[in-house]
Amino acid sequence: MRTPSLTGAVAAAAATALLCTAAPSAAAPVRDTACTAPAGPYQRQLEQHLGLPVDGRQSDADCRAIRAFQTAHGRPHADGLADLGTYRTVLVVEATPDPNAAGRCPVESSRVTCVDMDRQLLWVQKGKKVVFGPVPTRTGRDAQETRPGRHTIYWRDRDHVSTIYDDAPMPYSQFFDGGQALHGHPGDLYDGGGSAGCVNLTVDDAAKLWDLLALDDVVYVWGVKPGTAD
Repeated sequence: MRTPSLTGAVAAAAATALLCTAAPSAAAPVRDTACTAPAGPYQRQLEQHLGLPVDGRQSDADCRAIRAFQTAHGRPHADGLADLGTYRTVLVVEATPDPNAAGRCPVESSRVTCVDMDRQLLWVQKGKKVVFGPVPTRTGRDAQETRPGRHTIYWRDRDHVSTIYDDAPMPYSQFFDGGQALHGHPGDLYDGGGSAGCVNLTVDDAAKLWDLLALDDVVYVWGVKPGTAD
């Protein structure tokens, strides 16, 4: 009797195995983490900027939209909370196309550093061209307000340390009026409610401003910091 060929049997078994094996399923989509931040103190401002219903109440859609905005603009805590730092970022974004649209900062042929205390913004313009910023800033608190008016930079010290406020670091200091300076603020720019009169910037922004400005450059300050007396 002939022994049956094994080739056909093996092929049939392989085909059956392929038919019986389930196709691999597509990778499950990554589930977005919950957005549980409550309504923040600047909820309405964020809702308006993002085109959401302006009701001051936090919804899941609000939270996710705010969190996406924070992520896109590099906020350190992208959690969906409409906090002060996020609102200040909104002001920068809204001002960027033309920070001097209201014409409050003088247009001159030389550089002018513009400090808008109303919006807590700083930029540098030469003529009508913005050459730096706008960037967020922090001006003086109540009873230690940054002095408005036209000033000029009279002293610069890259590694300055305060002789008045417990050796506080003041990197990239550029003094413009009686001890008040443009300088970097290590840490959170929005803590403490205000400076002791100086114009605080992030250290990175202060370093860039240091490279741009020089002695005798004009610094023009106007407005009122929110939360301080007129």
